[in-house]
Amino acid sequence: MKPAATPDTITLRVPFRVVKRGGRKEVQLPPGAPVQRKTDNTLIKALARAFRWKKMLESGEFTTINELAEHEGIAPSYMTRVMRLTLLAPDIVEAILDGRQVPGINMSRLLDPFPLEWVEQRKQIRL
Repeated sequence: MKPAATPDTITLRVPFRVVKRGGRKEVQLPPGAPVQRKTDNTLIKALARAFRWKKMLESGEFTTINELAEHEGIAPSYMTRVMRLTLLAPDIVEAILDGRQVPGINMSRLLDPFPLEWVEQRKQIRL
């Protein structure tokens, strides 16, 4: 018996649409389609910096945020806002590191004031 011939081409149909968001084009899948999230390197870098800065202050390497900010070459007010990320609930930090944060969670949103209570953070961030 002769094996069946394999076709040279295969046609796949994938429903999607292209939408513009903030001047960028984005592929949007239909509702219910599994979504693979991408890690947000800007957020991950900010978290790493925040925890590094916190450790530098706690170790006594620097005694004030102003001193550390001057050493890092950034504004103390910006450093303070970034360092607030160390107050996020551990599961929120983990979700960000794994790329599982909910859509809409980005650096500018997390630099805005957020509640200190983890339960309230989860409600606000809808994790």
